Amino acid sequence: MGKPTGFLEFTRELPKKRDPQQRIHDYKEIEVPFSEQDSQRQAARCMDCGTPFCHSGCPLGNIIPEFNDAVYEQNWAYAYEILATTNNFPEFTGRICPAPCESSCVLGINKPPVAIEFIEKSIAEVAFEKGYVKATPPKVRTGKQVAVVGSGPAGLAAAAQLNKAGHTVTVFERADQIGGLLRYGIPDFKLEKWTIDRRLAVMEAEGILFKTSVNVGVDVKAADLMEQFDLVMLTGGSTVPRDLPIPGRDLKGVYPAMEFLSQQNKRNASLPVQVDHQGAPYGDGELWATGKNVVVIGGGDTGSDCVGTSNRHGAASVTQIELMPMPPKERAANTPWPNWPMMLRTSTSHEEGCERQWSINTKAFIGDEHGNLKALRLVDLTWQNEGGRMQMVELPGSERDVPCELALLAAGFLHPQHNGLLDDLGLEYDERGNVKTTKYQTTANPKVFAAGDMRRGQSLVVWAISEGREAARAADCYLMGETRLEAKAVSMIEAV
Repeated sequence: MGKPTGFLEFTRELPKKRDPQQRIHDYKEIEVPFSEQDSQRQAARCMDCGTPFCHSGCPLGNIIPEFNDAVYEQNWAYAYEILATTNNFPEFTGRICPAPCESSCVLGINKPPVAIEFIEKSIAEVAFEKGYVKATPPKVRTGKQVAVVGSGPAGLAAAAQLNKAGHTVTVFERADQIGGLLRYGIPDFKLEKWTIDRRLAVMEAEGILFKTSVNVGVDVKAADLMEQFDLVMLTGGSTVPRDLPIPGRDLKGVYPAMEFLSQQNKRNASLPVQVDHQGAPYGDGELWATGKNVVVIGGGDTGSDCVGTSNRHGAASVTQIELMPMPPKERAANTPWPNWPMMLRTSTSHEEGCERQWSINTKAFIGDEHGNLKALRLVDLTWQNEGGRMQMVELPGSERDVPCELALLAAGFLHPQHNGLLDDLGLEYDERGNVKTTKYQTTANPKVFAAGDMRRGQSLVVWAISEGREAARAADCYLMGETRLEAKAVSMIEAV
């Protein structure tokens, strides 16, 4: 790399964050501005490791050592050129990706890994600032019409790649704004929405047509979609939440996490909060954590986002509970380098104030005489290996009621919505309820492709972008008999 001894001279440093007691009073991103020199020093830490395992760790196959070298040389235009060949939206992944590439960094074997995510965000922001991000409409159109249903990261990536191939792309979104999970699922303090609008302006200038508030399958029938388009790309996400059907589930005060989060994103955007992102009235009314004892059920990223939002509402207390045991504080032995490590992760939302509890099961929601939630009945668990499978066992005498006026269900999603468009298209589903495909092409209809959470199951934004890109390659090949779109390099791990 540009400075062979950089990893010996510089330590890992990430952008400073605003004070937690300051930032909980707004929804702005929490990191303070960085300098190009900061990025240069961090890029200098990239080793000449010979075998860059970071490629294997990145779902997009980003060419990481090369763009690190370009940043060290302060050749930002070249750095963005390298990054843009594999990642359509580095400004998103540079903010919200858990950075599996860093877990595979060779330097990370015995030192803090290279700050790859920070460098990626730096490249994207400098590229926008200096005008390197430009609309590049295709010079020739193929005459093929493609519909992309769903405008989350998978849909946007597929649309960008298919448009690049020369096809005429129309993106349908049933919400009132483009962006899917990026727009209404991720809080502004992690991803301010001007970053989405900035990218959409480029995509529109490249010729992509966006249609919002269109529920395909209702407003546009499946048969009409098939007749009007040469190919349909389904990227609607995994939208059926995992529920908790226990006593008291129907009490006022027990709500899905996404309803809580999307309402706040709409407030931040000065959009009507009386209706959900599909334009339907919220059945539960406006949700606020202000002055309440909040319990977030689910220990993942969505639960963490609920913690941060509840703190900004001014909750009386915030507790996050998880069924599984507390992960180890260091990399677990069963997830050795260069695998994604099983270990405890503390988010910026946790730093702002939260009690975290593990091996906890929720037995019932307890209400008052008016049907309002007032407490949760919890029980401690122990996990035992029975016949090779871990089974949870309740600890006798540990059952208790804890005060709670707002319980947020953040236990993930099961699969995409079947009734409506997917059933109307006659699609098949796998054993988990996701759209069944062979190399992104649905097994029931050769004109219909699927990508992202709808096909893969609930996953990371970086995986959704990868899915959209790879599905676009498969779709282009179907339409044209060949494709010149960039292929993801097969990683060493995948090749084994």
